[in-house]
Amino acid sequence: MTHLIEVAFTGNRKAFFLWEGDAPPPVRAPVIVEADRGEDLGHVHATGELAETRCNGCSHGCGTATRPTDRALRVASDAELARAATLRDENEAARRTTHERARAAGLIMKITDAEWQWDRRKLTLYFTAEKRVDFRNLVRELAGVFRTRIELKQIGVRDEAKRLSGIGRCGREYCSSSWLPDLRPVNLGVAKDQRLSLNPTQISGACGRLMCCLRYEHEFYVQSRRRFPKEGKILRTHLGEEKVISSDIFRETVTLRTVEGDTRVVPLAALREEVTGGDVPPEIDARAARPGSSRADAPVARLEVLDESADDALDAPDANIETADAVDRVRDESDDGAESNRADSTDMDDSSTDDDSAGSTTDDDGAARRKRRRGRRGGRRVRGERGTPPTPPPTES
Repeated sequence: MTHLIEVAFTGNRKAFFLWEGDAPPPVRAPVIVEADRGEDLGHVHATGELAETRCNGCSHGCGTATRPTDRALRVASDAELARAATLRDENEAARRTTHERARAAGLIMKITDAEWQWDRRKLTLYFTAEKRVDFRNLVRELAGVFRTRIELKQIGVRDEAKRLSGIGRCGREYCSSSWLPDLRPVNLGVAKDQRLSLNPTQISGACGRLMCCLRYEHEFYVQSRRRFPKEGKILRTHLGEEKVISSDIFRETVTLRTVEGDTRVVPLAALREEVTGGDVPPEIDARAARPGSSRADAPVARLEVLDESADDALDAPDANIETADAVDRVRDESDDGAESNRADSTDMDDSSTDDDSAGSTTDDDGAARRKRRRGRRGGRRVRGERGTPPTPPPTES
């Protein structure tokens, strides 16, 4: 039978191999595997179902479509382990020699680590540099010194920390060196979403970049804040217009401030009831009950605020659907009245022009009105500029 195993090498480098036999070797067992033009020694890191899962999900994995072609040959003997132990001191000597040669050649590069292949047929040198480095002459020089195949690899500062390992501020080994399969990018927006300090010295790791652990809880913060109104949004409650000051996703409370400057802390569930008011927002009901008032006279700006608070801020499952429908009905009637009034004013202003230009203006207004109606069906309202005066005809000098 053929089994898939994951093997770890020096510098936390890992790769997948095929093992032919009845059962794969146990975890941490030393094995000899096929390498570039020779053999290399590593230790078993994962086998069985775990190796299959990691192979499909890790950046160094084989993916779901292809399988690794290199094979794990045998379990390493004591003599082979002793031979591998001598390479540790030789790795450091090779790194120092390369550093001196690069410095003498005037190359701006930092030699991070050196790794001899177990059969000494290949020497891999890892370095970091801010810019691209032309090291072709250095490779030729090192090949004459070590009498083997030389490979120079430029890596990033995160990969450097992964290879060298160390202890983080949490008191544990670096996540990238111990268990983290992939080094995903971390930007400053991740810290902003979690309301963390933006001081680089507090959120940066030993590599000088933002810590990898900032991404662990980021999705939780993003999903939780979707249930809360955005800070700075104006909401209409039973006390009038109030501005959202802050939100506490753990206590599920929202801090509001009135126009007079008074602040209060409201639970999220109670705030939903105050803003939605059941099936229809209270402001729409009060406006419809006033004598002599029509829903066509509703201010569009106020309806947009209510609609945004229903869709984005409070995210009420049942009430928001009916609220959005009510807002849509009022907005459709308001848009129809506004469009008809603007069409009449356009016809009056363009009465001095010929019939063809007036007809084209009416057709353009109708096409724009149909386009805006189609844009309103998706939940996000698409509007053109309203109240823009018509362009006067050119005057003859």
